[in-house]
Amino acid sequence: MITSDPWHPLPFFVYGTLRAGEANHDLFLRGRTASQEPARLPDAALYDGPGYPYAVERPGAGPVHGELVTALPESYDRLLAELDRLEEYVPGDPGNLYERVARDVRRPDGGTVRAWVYLAAPRVAAGLLDRGTALTDGDWLTRR
Repeated sequence: MITSDPWHPLPFFVYGTLRAGEANHDLFLRGRTASQEPARLPDAALYDGPGYPYAVERPGAGPVHGELVTALPESYDRLLAELDRLEEYVPGDPGNLYERVARDVRRPDGGTVRAWVYLAAPRVAAGLLDRGTALTDGDWLTRR
């Protein structure tokens, strides 16, 4: 059960289609969040994917720009499960496209907060680092 997770409940750091104004924001987050604020993920690079981005951990890279989303307590468990499905994340599955991991993200005031982040799974990250297209400014919203 998700609620037995020792990191429960953490906010989410979103950097792609879940950001405000993007395709999945209203589908998954509208009416289910207590707050959303700008944030940055240090030591990560952003890569263009097939209609969505991948963040890849790389010391000294970044930051990746996104939003820190805090779910309403009554929405948390269901939202976490739905985001796992959206990102096709299954704990321990070697076929994952993304891995959900807890990382420190920076708020605009310089403070940090631990949040769930969906990073490119190891096999996906290796391919991106080898032949992917990096978004040099780290911001999915500026790709247009």
